[in-house]
Amino acid sequence: MSAPLREKAYFDTRATQDMARHLRPVSRSLQQTMAHACRILAMTGQEAGLAGQISVRSQRPGAYWTLRFGLGFDEATPADFIEVDRDLNTLSGNGMANPATRFHLWVYDARPDVQSIIHTQSPWASALAAARQPLVIAQMDMTPLHDDCAFLGEWPGVPIADQEGVIISEALGRKRAILLAHHGYLTAGASCEEATYLSVYLERAARLQIRAQAFGPLTPVDDALAREAHDYLLKPAIVQATFDYWTRQSRGVPPLSID
Repeated sequence: MSAPLREKAYFDTRATQDMARHLRPVSRSLQQTMAHACRILAMTGQEAGLAGQISVRSQRPGAYWTLRFGLGFDEATPADFIEVDRDLNTLSGNGMANPATRFHLWVYDARPDVQSIIHTQSPWASALAAARQPLVIAQMDMTPLHDDCAFLGEWPGVPIADQEGVIISEALGRKRAILLAHHGYLTAGASCEEATYLSVYLERAARLQIRAQAFGPLTPVDDALAREAHDYLLKPAIVQATFDYWTRQSRGVPPLSID
């Protein structure tokens, strides 16, 4: 006689407990984490000249850490991150912020839960943006973005002033990501690791969507199942363990002094 089937909640709880017991996150400084995030973005093909941006909210009110302007993701080291204030004056470190990171301020103001922002003009997400196509959650690897990826249908221009920040932050709303038509994307995470995780999966989702469209219209994942997968795949332990794996994997990228 076969054993009775147990509810999925049992296995979810057990997996969560096991992850807490067995997964050991790596301890890093903020600057080391940001440098690793940049390396991961480079490894996954998200470099676009100097257009890519990464920031983390500072403990100092109204300030954030970001990669100094003039460097690409693939050459960032911990020493290359600077702390800037609301007027992008440098408070710590040497160099200047990318003027286009100004819109990050508006997201941080509107979203106290957001600790890190990544913006890139990566190839596949930018292709969706060029076609003005929202993301369709049609496969399991896309579900971290289920009901969590907004869409801005009109490009407000280069975001170096205040109005672009107002438009983008309002369009993002309470979601963790947004596709920006004619532009690229933004992810807003509870940590730098989460923002990076969402960035990698958003670019992967865009690639899947474009490739799958060659076979016909996409069929979205059932809403309830997609929501369940979204919550499971965004467990902090999974996000952190994945980030740690990617840092090990990214050692094949040209050497960086980030340890």
